[in-house]
Amino acid sequence: MIPPLADRLHELGIVPVIVLERASDAIPVVEALRAGGLPVAEITFRSDAAEEALRRIAGEAPDILLGAGTVVRPEQADAAVAAGARFVVTPGFNPRVVDHCLGRSIPVVPGIATPGELEAALERGIGLVKLFPAGPLGGVGWLRAVAGPYPTARFMPSGGVRAEHLADYLAQPNVAACGGTWLVTTAAVAVGDVDGIERLAREAVAIRRAVRPAAERPGA
Repeated sequence: MIPPLADRLHELGIVPVIVLERASDAIPVVEALRAGGLPVAEITFRSDAAEEALRRIAGEAPDILLGAGTVVRPEQADAAVAAGARFVVTPGFNPRVVDHCLGRSIPVVPGIATPGELEAALERGIGLVKLFPAGPLGGVGWLRAVAGPYPTARFMPSGGVRAEHLADYLAQPNVAACGGTWLVTTAAVAVGDVDGIERLAREAVAIRRAVRPAAERPGA
């Protein structure tokens, strides 16, 4: 049985957020991430190559937990799922996009930046949200502040999150995983630096393992 999305993301700890200008780069990138211990990718709709990149990954690397990010319109959510994405991530809380996904049983991780937006997600039965942009909003301090009034909410902080912040974020009980662009930069993709991508993935996994021992599971 495949664990619920929040639990599977908790096990992985890190979600590489990836912009691909060429769909042909998709497989080498996710293979490097997998080799580094991260069989997960969020392909963002920030380029025209996103849909084809999702399709290639879903077809050639089906073990990758594949998400589509920067989804800001309902039709993008539909296109992402049709291409093989298993979940959708939005940068902000757009009720039209969120309700569209819920109505079609598409797992969605909406972006939120305020307690009000968090309550709108919880009201809809969404327990996992993306805190964005996490760094400018206050990062770990923000997450600690909302833990009391919203004890059931779980977060995927993204935006301003880098390797040096990872341990502090993952130590927070209400954090499922961290989204990060530092693992797969556009510069690394442009020159085909798959060794560098694999190295950064291994380093991130080592941090996760140090903070969250292998025996740890959500709710344990």
